[in-house]
Amino acid sequence: MLYLLIVIGVASRLLPHPPNFAPIMALGLFAGAYMHKKTAFVVPIVAMLLADYFIGFYDIRIMLSVYVCIGLGSLAGVWLKKNKSVSMIAISTLAVSVIFFFVTNFSLWLFSDFYPHTAEGLSLCFTMAIPFFANSLLGNAVYVLFFFGSYELFGKQIDLQLSKKLQTVNLKND
Repeated sequence: MLYLLIVIGVASRLLPHPPNFAPIMALGLFAGAYMHKKTAFVVPIVAMLLADYFIGFYDIRIMLSVYVCIGLGSLAGVWLKKNKSVSMIAISTLAVSVIFFFVTNFSLWLFSDFYPHTAEGLSLCFTMAIPFFANSLLGNAVYVLFFFGSYELFGKQIDLQLSKKLQTVNLKND
């Protein structure tokens, strides 16, 4: 499942898609909620690094803000592990989307020459980013629904079947 999630993350960033409509934050939330804590951070970071390798790297300071936000998404997923409900998943999805918006756009304003380094420039930076936020929030919601929903519908059944097979194998070996 680890490799499949990474492939989905990379492919979805490389294939044509609306700007900022990507599964990386949803991957972090999902991995944190269902996988081992260390793996929760590896899945989205590796997917992002591989996709960035093909898309192209950019200012390391801005990249760092993006990767820190992705790590926070995984951390939110780890928290979700013990607090999993539809409402907590929805609130976490909204929270990581908002944090990503503010941190990465502040970083863009601070470390680039796209906007003047004034209060007006910062305001303009956030204003111009609103359409990207809408795509980001929608992408996070769609991918969270896909990952969490798919696992709840199919993953638990697969886990149950594997568990039964392992029990059968263990009984035969005893």
